[in-house]
Amino acid sequence: MKRVVVTGVGAVTPVGNDVPTMWKNLLDGVCGIDKITKFDTENLAVKIAGEVKNFDPTSVVEKRDLRKTDMYTVYALAAAEEAVKDSGIIGAVDEKRLGSYIGTGIGGLYSFVENTQSYLEKGPRKVTPHFIPKMIGNIATGQVAIKYKAKGTSLSVMSACATGANSVGEAFHAIKDGYADAVIAGGTEYVIHPLTIAGFANMKALSTTEDPKKASIPFDIKRNGFVMGEGAGVLILEEYEHAKARKAKIYAEISGYGNTCDAYHVTAPEPEGEGLAQAIRIAFDESGVKDSDTIYLNAHGTSTPMNDKTETMAIKSALGKKAYDISVSSTKSMTGHMLGATGAVEAIISVLALKDGIIPPTIATDEVDPDCDLDYTLGKAKKRDLTVSASTNLGFGGHDTCLVFKKI
Repeated sequence: MKRVVVTGVGAVTPVGNDVPTMWKNLLDGVCGIDKITKFDTENLAVKIAGEVKNFDPTSVVEKRDLRKTDMYTVYALAAAEEAVKDSGIIGAVDEKRLGSYIGTGIGGLYSFVENTQSYLEKGPRKVTPHFIPKMIGNIATGQVAIKYKAKGTSLSVMSACATGANSVGEAFHAIKDGYADAVIAGGTEYVIHPLTIAGFANMKALSTTEDPKKASIPFDIKRNGFVMGEGAGVLILEEYEHAKARKAKIYAEISGYGNTCDAYHVTAPEPEGEGLAQAIRIAFDESGVKDSDTIYLNAHGTSTPMNDKTETMAIKSALGKKAYDISVSSTKSMTGHMLGATGAVEAIISVLALKDGIIPPTIATDEVDPDCDLDYTLGKAKKRDLTVSASTNLGFGGHDTCLVFKKI
């Protein structure tokens, strides 16, 4: 089996439109959640979200082509551009051995809604011919592949809020098993829209707290729902010997991937957290994590009553007494929940924590739920000499994922 490393990262997030800005703001405890500016929220029960700010789409897509491209794809192209430049992979790998795995939880929602309105109000002739290629969920990975001539393995994962993590994990296994030398992997989302706000709010999934800085409070006893976010995260995964031969910068080794299903409920996690616990066990076993390792785990940590409790149970079930020695945090306290992008962005955060030896905090959590009894790195970033980092993500439909990274 091949070894796989991370040689490039790129991100567009509510706390920064590139990785250095995002990372600095996370370590400084900057909250990217605020009142929604994209549309009038007067008739909506929820008025806050983690929006991407000051993003110029023409920095990655020609102005004339924007009408052909949904913003979820633009975000993916922006994150991929940063990651590709960071890695220097283009021109250093056979096109037929370069893959593109960019997933999305929902896809081109704005394009879907806009063209539905055009059809209902003005008839079929007013539906743009660009509607289908703007809207479909695989077009981001397709656009990235076209831009970088990635003619190898390609996949668009769609597993709700586990999408980004599954994309990275499946890319890892493709390289490990010899099907590619490098993969542009990640997730993207652009669905802060009145329709999604109404839908999530009506199913009681979103926080009803009016203060944007106190709405996403993972593991707090007063948590009452997640805060929607948006953006994209992309990692360049590369076969270790290939990266070493070209003297590439290496952030970390990706060494484990667990992918399981609760097979329990459409939206609720299995109450004991056993599906996620098994995903963690699989990933840690594949990685060969030792009892002596110093570990950071970036939790899914959505700030919903069920997730945070069952995720804590899953971590303890999988790791036993070791669970009380690891450092945990939920960066969703700052970014909100970026849905299909969140797993990829949090994988990047896990890699940077490992590389720099510093753990980003869980901000705004004041009173920890007694059922959530791990070290959640409250309030401020903490330095720690890490040997392993991990990231867990869950998705509607029962998806459970865990990614593990090792220092190299």
